Amino acid sequence: MSFIIAGGLIVVVFTLFMYVESKRNRLRELTLTYKTLPTAFNGYRLFFISDIHRRTISNKVLEKVKNNVNFIIIGGDLCEKGVPLHRIEANIKKLSKLAPCVFVWGNNDHEVGTEHLKIILKKYSVIELVNTKKVIEVKQEQLILVGIDDLESASDSFRSMEVSMDSFSILICHYPEIAAKLPSKYPFPLVLSGHTHGGQIRLFGLGIARKGGLYRYAQFDLLISNGYGTTGLPLRLGAPAETHLITLTQSNI
Repeated sequence: MSFIIAGGLIVVVFTLFMYVESKRNRLRELTLTYKTLPTAFNGYRLFFISDIHRRTISNKVLEKVKNNVNFIIIGGDLCEKGVPLHRIEANIKKLSKLAPCVFVWGNNDHEVGTEHLKIILKKYSVIELVNTKKVIEVKQEQLILVGIDDLESASDSFRSMEVSMDSFSILICHYPEIAAKLPSKYPFPLVLSGHTHGGQIRLFGLGIARKGGLYRYAQFDLLISNGYGTTGLPLRLGAPAETHLITLTQSNI
């Protein structure tokens, strides 16, 4: 009987640990350096948050980036079925107070009603990037944010947007698989994605999806976020909840 009780306690403690991991407010700070970054954007800061799902964004996270961010990128799955609209609006309101925001759609966002979500985004001047781009201008120089939400038509979208190879562009897509669909010539030194939750629960380092992190390729960097929220059970193991503060710097080499 004592073995059963001990085993039960271990399960309870382990489950509690995974629940706490799912509620962490980790801000991962990254400094990324690029030769092609325009001088005006040296030191430019982006706050990237993806896969919020059912969570309310904690003020603990927002206080860390308050007055320290130039632009906010919401990387999809802002919500899912069953999330009340007032919670979604509260999250968007908090983010929009910090800096201008852009949003790309995730697979779960449509579950609350596309038009309902569009109304909230418009109310707080959040720009939807639906296979479109947002040009940010500072001192007559440009940084371009490109949003792709449909993997199947990604190739056509790249062509239609006509993003110049001479520009500095960041590609945002909810799905990390976009990295495999980049055209042979593209101006994206940085790709931001989420969706996988880092596998959400990883045992012995193994999970059902790639763990979140910065993956460096020959011609671009791919940032896959573990995400801020969870789907299904509110549990995490080996893939803690996270948000990202990205500082862009210009290489002098």
